[in-house]
Amino acid sequence: MGKKPTEATISTALDRPEDRRSIARKSRVEVEFEEQAVLGALFGEFDANLVQIENRLGVYIGARGNHVIIEGGEDEVARAREVLSKMHERLLTGQELDAGAIESLIAMSTEPTLEGIMSGKPDNVPPIMIRTRRKTIVPRSIRQGDYMRQLASRDVIFALGPAGTGKTYVAVAQAVSQLITGSVQRLILSRPAVEAGERLGFLPGDMKEKVDPYLRPLYDALYDCMPPEQVDRRIASGEIEIAPIAFMRGRTLADSFIILDEAQNTTREQMKMFLTRFGQNSRMVVCGDPRQVDIPGGDRMSGLADAVERLEGVEGVGVTRFLAEDVVRHPIVGRIVEAYEGEGA
Repeated sequence: MGKKPTEATISTALDRPEDRRSIARKSRVEVEFEEQAVLGALFGEFDANLVQIENRLGVYIGARGNHVIIEGGEDEVARAREVLSKMHERLLTGQELDAGAIESLIAMSTEPTLEGIMSGKPDNVPPIMIRTRRKTIVPRSIRQGDYMRQLASRDVIFALGPAGTGKTYVAVAQAVSQLITGSVQRLILSRPAVEAGERLGFLPGDMKEKVDPYLRPLYDALYDCMPPEQVDRRIASGEIEIAPIAFMRGRTLADSFIILDEAQNTTREQMKMFLTRFGQNSRMVVCGDPRQVDIPGGDRMSGLADAVERLEGVEGVGVTRFLAEDVVRHPIVGRIVEAYEGEGA
């Protein structure tokens, strides 16, 4: 791995004395990047990545060769430098760098624990990451870092929050990682096939073809973490099973990594049935958004809310609650979530 970016010069200049009362202290930082091979990906096409940081943090960034100058408010300059450093490190370790990843690094830079979450320094533990066949996943928010720690240490994990926060995707990545290393023998992914205004009986095909559309997000996450031919082969052999929650009844799921997605649409009876399938050497993750309940009838309590109320604080059970600010899709998704939550949806 190449050297980290080194700070070439740091200078701080105050505005004219008469302006000091109304204008915050200004800073100018110059950073030099040793690994020039990744500069194109670091800056982005037409410096789009630098422009994104400028717009979000209100700084000026100028690049010439492997030197970058950052100017602006003292705090904003420090955050921009930290974000650029993390972007550079991601590229050097072969990780992807897109607008969503940059947005997450910017959001995380507001937290004093960013460096510790990424490196594991506070507790002298290894860095938080999940390695799969196709990519290495690192946390994109502080809560994702906490979630990933729970996925590696707790028996049952509840992940609550809005769409786009990585609840299911990170869980699938952890499951794939454990499957390919042999720490579990099976990966079981399930969702309730709630009709939500659309009737299964009117969909074409046999039962598998009827329920597959409900399970498509789980397939998508799998194909993103493993080569498609491996996913298909493991599904055919039974190592990976994707099925509606009704198919879990009467089973004991041992040596398995089990994920229940869209769990807010389970009834209390279904949730109790699912949780009691837990077997030896297994891990269970239950994901859902308590604000998006589509249980037919409208007056039935969500099994997810009931289970969290009963089990939070029980030994071996972890709960992570994501917020709109943790959305790691396009930034506008987070703003949409906030808009809907603001009106009490």
